[in-house]
Amino acid sequence: MKNSNISRLCGRILAFVMIVSLFNACSDSDHPTPVTTPADHIMLSENLTMPGAFALPSNPKGYERVATYFAVGVQKYKAQVKEGSGPVRYQWVFVAPEADLYDASNAKIGSHFAGPTWKLNGPGYTIMGQAFSPARTYSKDPQSIDWLLLSNKAGQEPTGIFQGVGYIFRIATTGGRAPVTPPTDAAATADVPYTAVYRFVKRIP
Repeated sequence: MKNSNISRLCGRILAFVMIVSLFNACSDSDHPTPVTTPADHIMLSENLTMPGAFALPSNPKGYERVATYFAVGVQKYKAQVKEGSGPVRYQWVFVAPEADLYDASNAKIGSHFAGPTWKLNGPGYTIMGQAFSPARTYSKDPQSIDWLLLSNKAGQEPTGIFQGVGYIFRIATTGGRAPVTPPTDAAATADVPYTAVYRFVKRIP
């Protein structure tokens, strides 16, 4: 009888522990820790799988990532006459990015603007990018701008920390797509909020 009572007690304790564990698991699932800082975004981006379109040329010694930054800003658009439209209609065309850059310590360390250009505060180290032909892109979310692989711009030597960088990855994008509603006049502009993670990679000689 004594053993039977002990067994029932142990069973009740085990059941209680399982219920508490399940409750905690559900609570964590229903209320996940919010991703709020640049460091959070950079950390989560490390778990992303790169698409085949972003594969780099074979190199015996591989490649080295020299920097990773989180960008917060806007993608700028302007109105342009849509060719072949009559009466005249307009469409959105991309102008340039305009964003602040943050590092994994959540420090604002630079800016991203037309060129496209990435420039660090203080020393002013810069790098410019250019698209491949055909463009190397990947769409993970139809509501957000594409992921993008760029090369460093020909004739523009990267400086400082960017020296030797040959590839720039734009990944983990949110927002930034042109408005769905077309512009109604030639003077219309739109600044669409976006975020992204940028990686800067160089070939190991």
